[in-house]
Amino acid sequence: MKSTALLALAIAGMFTACTSARDEVRRTAPNTVPVPHNTIVDCPVYDGMTKTSNVLTQTTAGNTVQVLDTINAYFVRVRLEKAGLVQTGYMDRRCFGVRGDK
Repeated sequence: MKSTALLALAIAGMFTACTSARDEVRRTAPNTVPVPHNTIVDCPVYDGMTKTSNVLTQTTAGNTVQVLDTINAYFVRVRLEKAGLVQTGYMDRRCFGVRGDK
């Protein structure tokens, strides 16, 4: 009898955890608008998230790019206009320096 009650309690706990995780996934990010940032050094914009990916374009220090998403600890997804074309790719986070508002 005790093992059945314990099993039922464990299953109920797992369902509660799954429901909470699903609610977290549905939440929208508070800031989903691209944020403009200026680069501090010359940086390539890659088509993937590795430094061996193809280079789409090269930015120069002081260029403004829109950060669309902070993908991981090393890269951010950006959008920029270069030579009249809008490019979307990935840049190294170190291209922007340290932000003072964090």
